[in-house]
Amino acid sequence: MKVMETERLTLRWLTPEDAEFILELLNDPSWVRFIGDRGIRAIEDARNYIVAGPMEMYSRLGFGLFMTELKDEAKTPLGICGLIKRDGLDDVDLGFAFLSRYQAKGYGFEAASATLEFGKEQLGLKRIVAITSEDNVGSARLLEKIGMKFEGMIKLPHDAEELKLFGANFK
Repeated sequence: MKVMETERLTLRWLTPEDAEFILELLNDPSWVRFIGDRGIRAIEDARNYIVAGPMEMYSRLGFGLFMTELKDEAKTPLGICGLIKRDGLDDVDLGFAFLSRYQAKGYGFEAASATLEFGKEQLGLKRIVAITSEDNVGSARLLEKIGMKFEGMIKLPHDAEELKLFGANFK
């Protein structure tokens, strides 16, 4: 199901048919370095990740991580971007990840800006947060570029790593 469009992108719900792409994304060096190894090594693992993660969240909350693809004829998949309700955070969290070859081309900015607007306008959220690893300078820069402010360091339950917390408040 299509959720939103930008000038160059379509953001839509993930389906089990996206497993091949998810397998590639979750094993991309930048995902593993900045988000962590999820142990997804086969198509079936990727399908289970989609069903138990994004699809479960769509059915429960009406939002989640969205497939982000070009509006070209091939509908080239670039990454994921969306909103997550994460354990350990009071607020809805903006998350995104793109294959390395599509980073630094403005797609993350375009998708994250639209997702922030979607959360505010369509979902009526008053606050959205985002987290990044301390050394993920690119993601931190993008979050600031879309208007989110660094608020401090936090730790999520069951995670030893300190993370940077960014927030955006709406009227």
